[in-house]
Amino acid sequence: MPRTQNQLIYHSMASKPNTLAIDIEIAKSLGFDGLETSGAKIAAFLDAGFSKEELKERLGGLALPGIGFLIDLERQGEGRTQMLNEAEALCALACAAGAKGIEAITGPLDIRVFEAGAAERYPGLYRGLIDLPTAEQTELTAANLRAVADIAAAHGLLVYLEALSWTPLNNLEAQLRILDRCKRDNVRLVIDFWHSYTSGDTPEHISRLDKELIYGVHLCDSLPFTGGIPDEPMLRDVPTGQGVLNLQEWVDAVKSTGYTGWWSCELFCKRQHQDNSFAVAADLKSLMESLIAE
Repeated sequence: MPRTQNQLIYHSMASKPNTLAIDIEIAKSLGFDGLETSGAKIAAFLDAGFSKEELKERLGGLALPGIGFLIDLERQGEGRTQMLNEAEALCALACAAGAKGIEAITGPLDIRVFEAGAAERYPGLYRGLIDLPTAEQTELTAANLRAVADIAAAHGLLVYLEALSWTPLNNLEAQLRILDRCKRDNVRLVIDFWHSYTSGDTPEHISRLDKELIYGVHLCDSLPFTGGIPDEPMLRDVPTGQGVLNLQEWVDAVKSTGYTGWWSCELFCKRQHQDNSFAVAADLKSLMESLIAE
């Protein structure tokens, strides 16, 4: 019987090159409680000619806490209009799949914007709000999150925020300020161990969170980070459990808040992406069970 507390969720990034159908088969055959996937994989499934009814039938029995990803949440001007249209489309896909929420992430995604002279060297590169004071970044991001939350609420959905660790407002303190100014009760945080580690947060910081603000957890690992702008593809290219993070310490910090929600095995290891996805997922599930034992 699927767990109702501390659910183990299979993340589609653990088998990045695979189709949604394969991800579903992995999750079901290995006994995961649910699936966290992307709007892109759902859209590809539907665009191939499968119906919404077939989609829900395939997903039947799996919990879907949410889907990603609404990127560059903080976009302004015409970009803001485009972002809100993308939010509407992502909500529609979430409803089609029976998911409970959508994930919104901050930008800019391209770390080249932080290079010296980047504005002149890459004039067409999206810079987000990095040139603005922190207070203005916070207000504009919160206003956009509020607008996305209202769209999600109209669909009966929740929004979970993930601040990428190389972007502005990347630590927990900054994210809590965004939520405070957003003032919407259908907005929560997802705790990603890698983004927390590389933004300077620690298990102690996480342990002080209000459990009601945590919607989900991305259980993942990292190679050593010594400072500067974190290079995600390089630093996350490691099997979970073989990096530098004391995963038990991070898990225990989350659990110390009283949190009993879902845990998702996000993975960026290139070697494992090209390996047997079922075997990789089985190892991830075994590791999660040992770390999160109720």
